[in-house]
Amino acid sequence: MNWIALIIAGIFEIGWPLGLKLSQQPENNKWNWIIFSIACMTVSGAFLWYAQKSIPIGTAYAVWTGIGAVGTLLVGVLFFQDSASILRLLSALLIVVGIIGLKLF
Repeated sequence: MNWIALIIAGIFEIGWPLGLKLSQQPENNKWNWIIFSIACMTVSGAFLWYAQKSIPIGTAYAVWTGIGAVGTLLVGVLFFQDSASILRLLSALLIVVGIIGLKLF
C-alpha cells in the first residue's frame, strides 16, 4: 500500500508544475491554476508522508521526485512542444532505471 501511495504522490507531483505552466497561458484564469498547483503540492506531500512510514526516506524521495521529473518532462513534450531530443529522452530513461533499481535493491 505504501508503494501505491508513493506512486500517487509522484503523479500529483506532476500536477503542480503543470498548474503553474497553465497559469501563464493568457486564455486561462491564473488564480484557478495556482490554486490547483497548491492543491497538488498538498496532496503530493501528504501521500509522500504516508509512504515514508515504511519506505526509507532516501528511496521515497528519489522515487517521488523521479516520477515528478519524468512525468513533467513527458507532459512538456506531449502538450507544450518541449524538445524531445534523444539525449533528453535517454536521460529520462536513466531516471526510470534508477527508480526501478531503488525499488528492487
